[in-house]
Amino acid sequence: MVKCQRLNVNCYIPESIIKTVDLEVTYNLGKSNEYKALHGETLDIYSGEYIILFGPSGCGKSTLLYAILGALPPSGGDIRIKGENPYTYTDMEMVRFQQSTIGIIYQSFNLIPSLSVLDNVALPMIFGGVAPAQREKRGMQLLKQFGVAHVANKFGSHLSGGQMQRVAVARSLINDPEILLADEPVGNLDSISAEQVMDMLAEVNEKGRKTIVLVTHDAKYLPYAHRVFYVRDGRLERDVPNPEKAQIKKSGGKGVVTEIERLARLFPYDTVDGLRVKSIMNYLSQDITFEQIERLEKLITRILQGRVDEKGFFDTLCEKFSGGGVGVSKAIARVYTDRMKQIIEQSLDVKRYRRKLELADVADEGAEFIERLRRNVLDAYPGQINRTQLERLEDAIGARLSGVLRKDGFEKRMEMPVEDGGMGIDGYWAHTLTRYLEKLIAQGIKQ
Repeated sequence: MVKCQRLNVNCYIPESIIKTVDLEVTYNLGKSNEYKALHGETLDIYSGEYIILFGPSGCGKSTLLYAILGALPPSGGDIRIKGENPYTYTDMEMVRFQQSTIGIIYQSFNLIPSLSVLDNVALPMIFGGVAPAQREKRGMQLLKQFGVAHVANKFGSHLSGGQMQRVAVARSLINDPEILLADEPVGNLDSISAEQVMDMLAEVNEKGRKTIVLVTHDAKYLPYAHRVFYVRDGRLERDVPNPEKAQIKKSGGKGVVTEIERLARLFPYDTVDGLRVKSIMNYLSQDITFEQIERLEKLITRILQGRVDEKGFFDTLCEKFSGGGVGVSKAIARVYTDRMKQIIEQSLDVKRYRRKLELADVADEGAEFIERLRRNVLDAYPGQINRTQLERLEDAIGARLSGVLRKDGFEKRMEMPVEDGGMGIDGYWAHTLTRYLEKLIAQGIKQ
């Protein structure tokens, strides 16, 4: 609660319960099959919101969900759940976090076949050391709430798909978590059962005041959400509020800010000298299609590069989509052009941005050689590494090539703790990777 100065009354201003800043998740980091599943995404989710992550299969929405769960460490950026980074927790702290703060429902029901329905629901409380009578009472309350109390003593194999998913929802809520994650929870259900489960989740959100983050690729479920995050190719393309629901998300800010500052607060993507191409694209593109957004992004890049002037920008916006333009009306094109002009005039970084683009075209052969060596070395390593370890490895390879490190010094650097400037891997692999690097150097890997 805070004091609203103008009205001199207490007002509730929600705090974000889930927050990510420039969140990246990269699989097989540093290896030849490296794949970036999330590209530096920033979002805020507020307590009591129902959020849907929407997009096609493989777009990164489940990756984001499991990063929030605490099961998929980020490769870069920051994540906060209730103001804390769960990836700094000890093993026991993480267990408590996943028991009491956050619950999850999967597409598959994951009921243990040898346990009764009631025991499946109460199972998380067993791990928490709760007495049998108390956990059975809590379990039965939830089974009654979701209309499956009559099957409490049956085994999961005797239930319909809709009943099993209701049991799974009850189990996810047994420890009364504040956040409920759902990964395609109705993907295996018929349409009637799916609607029943979705209505049940809506009730959990509205009456139980739980924050829900649900993943789906089915557009018919979008009306359940307060806001929909459209995910595509590992990026949050836009955040769309549901006009049929009262919004929980804070709006507005204090004082007058420039367009650039507003963009920085709303869409903090990766930057080049502070000028945010995707931020500008998102700011301008709230009412157009994905296909038009892609055209607009390319057009914004061209005007920032100096390859198109203000008139060319306006004309391309107006030109029909089938003819290569963005295909918006002249009125909208004028609004976009005026905003774009204002942004460019306010930014002192355009020249530096363009210079960076020019410099990026000049190949850094030494850096590329180190990167190829690093990739080959990591392909021989079966484990996963984080961004800091990747940087430590590249530094060590560069030092070895320049003669700053000898072979034994490189091996020590591999084994040295990360906080002391090393890579922090065990002695066996430090020795193995050192030998492999020496072999690559001796064979003269092509530069």
